[in-house]
Amino acid sequence: MKITIEIPDALHAQAKAKAEKEKTTLRALVTKGLMRVTRQKPARRRFKLVTFKGRGLQPEFQGASWERIRDAIYEGRG
Repeated sequence: MKITIEIPDALHAQAKAKAEKEKTTLRALVTKGLMRVTRQKPARRRFKLVTFKGRGLQPEFQGASWERIRDAIYEGRG
């Protein structure tokens, strides 16, 4: 498929020079780069566990549903 893309002049010059050095075409470099990018798995973001000193839930919230806890958090707001 033919497409038109715009790239910065400096990047074009670098890519063209690399293609000449590797005795290949700019088209081949772009194809190779796109294949590499589309095969990469997204980086996993690590979950950071954050804890607070305390004694757990307040007595009135022990055994309460998330909805009850959430309602109490937002009580009196909006």
